[in-house]
Parts: sequence; structure tokens; C-alpha cells
Amino acid sequence: MTRFDYAGRTALITGGAGGIGCATALAFAQAGANVVVADISSSGAEVAERIVAAGGVASFVRCDVTQIAQVTALVEHCVQNYGALDFAFNNAGIEEENARLADSDEALFDRMMAINVKGVWACMRAQLRVMQAQARGVIVNTASVAGLVGAPKHAIYGASKHAVIGLTKSAAAEYGRAGIRINALCPGVIRTAMFERVVQQGLADEQGIRRLHPIGRIGEVEEIAGTVLWMCSEQAGFMTGHALAVDGGYTAV
Repeated sequence: MTRFDYAGRTALITGGAGGIGCATALAFAQAGANVVVADISSSGAEVAERIVAAGGVASFVRCDVTQIAQVTALVEHCVQNYGALDFAFNNAGIEEENARLADSDEALFDRMMAINVKGVWACMRAQLRVMQAQARGVIVNTASVAGLVGAPKHAIYGASKHAVIGLTKSAAAEYGRAGIRINALCPGVIRTAMFERVVQQGLADEQGIRRLHPIGRIGEVEEIAGTVLWMCSEQAGFMTGHALAVDGGYTAV
């Protein structure tokens, strides 16, 4: 991974307990950042402990991103403990759908929209208030290739990720002159513990999924983490309001 120097900077990662979020938290720590790991699961504390054990600076905040008071407290924790909020990776989300639209469930719709859409909106709202006062900051929101193209049997998920991209573009247009860059990250299928469970349960065919990506393989969490760090860097300083596909060519065909 390209070496970035984020010493003295503070990065907040939601959904940081595992998968892409965990890999990104560790990557920010390796780059010298103060890292705030947020997750509804207390296992996020283990990620923060790994960072501290390796000589880094990190803390864990248990946060349900659908709860405004908890999100507000999370962002306040960043400022009170580290003096600023430089980078925010709004990565918390769920994907619990495998049905055609007519067979989909109202409760799942409400849950998906609450976490994937309201959660990103709530986090950005709190983060932007701090970043606007600082006159600087970078926000990266996790969308998906399902936010760029149709997603059969994942219509609700796809709708939620299209909404994330809409929030991202609108906020980027509003806050660009305030010194804040806001982009969306759109991964293809990435090898995570959740993906492995789905394959083991027979709900997905790994070989078939590989064939969906012209590059011929599944993505790795470290590749997504490296992209997030680049998106937060000055090397990406002229990019805002963009939905970046990191998908092995999934959306190219």
C-alpha cells in the first residue's frame, strides 16, 4: 500500500468492527492518524485495541448510526479527544436481502433505509458542522456498485446505495467552497467474513461472482482501504461529488 502520512490527523470510521471498516481503520493507523472506530458491535473495541497495541492512537465508540444523539456524541468524542475531525469514512451499512421486489419485506425496507441512508445522512450532518467550522475535511461514504447499476434481488439495497450517492453529490456541491470534499466509494464484491459466510451457506457461488468481475477475482478489503486513504489525500484534492467504482470492472460490462 502507498505510504500516506496522516500523523496528527483524526479519522473516524463507522462500521469499523470488521471487513472494510476494520481494514480502513488499521490502514489509517499505519499512516499515523488518530483513529476513532465506531460500530454498533462492541467487537469494534478489539480493533481499537489492536491499533493501540501496535503503538497507534485509537478509541472505540459504540454507536447506532440511526440514533441522532449517539451520532452527535460520536462526533463530539472526536473533537474533544483529538481536537479535530479531518477524515470521516461513513461505512456502516447492511445487506440482508435476497428476494425479488414483489416478495420483499416492509420491515427490511425500513431497516435498510434507516441504517444505509439515514445513518449516512445523520453522520454527514454532524461531521459537516464540525468540518465547516474547521474550514477543512474529507468525507467518504460507502455506496456500492449497486448504487450505480441495477441489483436483481437486492432492489432495496440498491435503492439505499443510490440514495447514498445522491446525498454525496448534493452535499459536495453545497460544501465544496467551505474546503470540504465529499465522495462516494462503490466497491464490487469484496472478500469479507460476511461474504465467506454467504458462500459457505450456499447462498452465493464464488466462481459465478468472480465471472461478474472482468478482472477475474473477488476484491480484498486492503484494496478498498487503500483507496479510501487515497481519496482522503491531497493526491485526490480536485475530486469531489464523485462516485468511484472500485469493482474489478463489474460496472464496465
